[in-house]
Amino acid sequence: MNRTARLYALVEELRAVAPRPLTVAALAARFEVHTRTVQRDLQTLMQTGVPVRSIPGRGGGWSIDPKMTLPPIHFTADEASALTAALAAAGACTPYAGATRTAAQKIVASMAGPASAAAQELAARIVALPAHGDSAIRSAVEQALADTMVLRLSYTDAAGHESDRVVEPAGLLTADGRWYLIAWCRTRRAGRGFRLDRIAAAAPTGEQARPHDVTGLLLGSAAAGAVPPEALAPLRP
Repeated sequence: MNRTARLYALVEELRAVAPRPLTVAALAARFEVHTRTVQRDLQTLMQTGVPVRSIPGRGGGWSIDPKMTLPPIHFTADEASALTAALAAAGACTPYAGATRTAAQKIVASMAGPASAAAQELAARIVALPAHGDSAIRSAVEQALADTMVLRLSYTDAAGHESDRVVEPAGLLTADGRWYLIAWCRTRRAGRGFRLDRIAAAAPTGEQARPHDVTGLLLGSAAAGAVPPEALAPLRP
């Protein structure tokens, strides 16, 4: 059993008896591996956000919240390959890049059979040039969007002109592999798009922003024809 399959199996083993805990020794015997291997696997699951926890003392061990785990996902081989390609496109400049990695680990751990094999086979054949992005800037933008907070930006436009802006974030636009923060710019008193890799600094002001409609801010711009991605239709209310 490879490590990915074992991680998934550990989750299912803990789920089967939850909320009762299992000891590391019992899990090691179940999967015929050393206790140190199980301990490392459990720490990996915890670090990637799987709700496993250690219960100390007599009768303790490791347990999982069964309501917060993924059941087995029965992807087709094509669906698994499509997901692999989509995940490969998430680089350092992509919004929520860090969360993408942990989400991918959870999804991969829930795959089995032909889908898992197809994903692993394609993953071994994809390469990418390293992308460089400032994680602090990306995190500030993500948090501002989540909390609807005003941001102060230092920005360099396509012509190389630098400026400081105070903006009210509305959403994100993706086009030709680039990501843009769409916001109401208080400095320009209009809707503007700020390419994420051209933002030199981003700092929250602590001020609550007014709500803005993304498509409304794009009216009259080169991106006025932007529409919600079809792949995200199942997530939209």
